[in-house]
Amino acid sequence: MAEYKIKDLEILTGIKAHTLRIWEKRYGLVSPERTDTLIRTYTDNELSILLNVAMLNKSGIKISKIATMNSAQISDKVWELNSTPSSDYSTEKLILALLELNEFLFKETLQKLIDEVGLEKTFSDTLVPFLGRIGVMWLVKTINTTQEHFISNLIRQKVISEIDKLPLPKSTDAPIMLFLPEHEWHELGLLFYQYVLRSKGIPTIYFGQSLPYDSLIECIEQINPKALVTSLLTGVDEKFITSYFKQLKKESKGLPIYAGGYQINMHIEILKNEVVEIKEISDIHTKIK
Repeated sequence: MAEYKIKDLEILTGIKAHTLRIWEKRYGLVSPERTDTLIRTYTDNELSILLNVAMLNKSGIKISKIATMNSAQISDKVWELNSTPSSDYSTEKLILALLELNEFLFKETLQKLIDEVGLEKTFSDTLVPFLGRIGVMWLVKTINTTQEHFISNLIRQKVISEIDKLPLPKSTDAPIMLFLPEHEWHELGLLFYQYVLRSKGIPTIYFGQSLPYDSLIECIEQINPKALVTSLLTGVDEKFITSYFKQLKKESKGLPIYAGGYQINMHIEILKNEVVEIKEISDIHTKIK
């Protein structure tokens, strides 16, 4: 069972720490344990309770009313919200689905968002913050590999499904080539880049995860792409990442290289002559032509 500090709950639930303390003291919604130094610690169950409370509160139910409800009443009310087409508490639903390995809740919530605002806005406004909150859960060791794979694969399936719905670009322009460097397996960002480019009618060719460097160069020579798009999240040595992109820039004969991900952002000062950083979704529209 994981232990959360109040700052962790603030990030995961979206409820300010000060508010959480007031709710705890005034309404007794949760009863955290305390360490020897009097630091509050919360359990998975208390996180689930607060996620449900946050959804009800965001839907307009006063906290004083929620505090009078028993667990069955709260569950019934949350179930009603699950059928409500509102994205105000979608992240809370997604986190609950993660904790409970609830495929139905996750898919239903994600599909409603896509139906309302489209995949691009869903990805930038909901999935990116959701994945950020998951990062906190990794830090406090509450998510195991099974849960991470469960959610990642559900998101991956949905993005691929949305890509398949798009018509193949009719343009005869040289394609943009998308790939991940060897030993990089975090594909969600790259898949989304593929979706956005295809939705703009731009020809692409997608090579996916962990493409060996020699094969990458062979593909560039064979395809003669217009540009390269990649992403890098896995921790790498500064010397390696510098050498990799300098060599790629040289051997691709100066092709534009667009790159996103945490490692690119961390090393952009030493990579700025080799890559154009993708910081936000809007960069795909404005920088990649």
